[in-house]
Amino acid sequence: MNARRTYGMQWKMIVILTIVWVLLLGKVTIGTIVAGFLLGLLVTAVFPLPPVEFHGRFHLIGQLKLAFRLVLDLVRSSFSVALLAFRRETPKSAMVRVDLRSDSDLYQTLTTELVSLVPGSIVVEARRSTRTLYLHVLDVDRLSDLEPARQAVLDAEARVIEAYGSAAERAAVRERRSR
Repeated sequence: MNARRTYGMQWKMIVILTIVWVLLLGKVTIGTIVAGFLLGLLVTAVFPLPPVEFHGRFHLIGQLKLAFRLVLDLVRSSFSVALLAFRRETPKSAMVRVDLRSDSDLYQTLTTELVSLVPGSIVVEARRSTRTLYLHVLDVDRLSDLEPARQAVLDAEARVIEAYGSAAERAAVRERRSR
């Protein structure tokens, strides 16, 4: 299969890049629109985005739960990290490996972003081939402290699937939770 058929023209991206170009220049003229369009064509030809397979759909309740839990995690972990700053001893940290359950690039990316947004942990490596995330986690005293961090990532992935997954993907998440 050739690259043209695999990637195709990315018209939406070209239009977005054209709009960004016009906004950056600050004036709407035929010249800036044409220049933005040509620049968009060039950028998408040189740096084409791979196609993202998405078989799910937007689920409002799942999205609300995802957003609510993100805000809750942000508040809770921000408070915990602030308390760490006032301790006299240096907090211990560790690396943890998490094997994701989904085989979707989109879900891996969204999960990685959610985990990295929350203070106290950050994804330092994401392997697409094995769907593995490696996290740096703060305030780890014992090896047993790593399991809650691993479970938090898997829970974030489950919330992403509940918010955006297909019926089959959402059913698989519910089945795993019931075990």
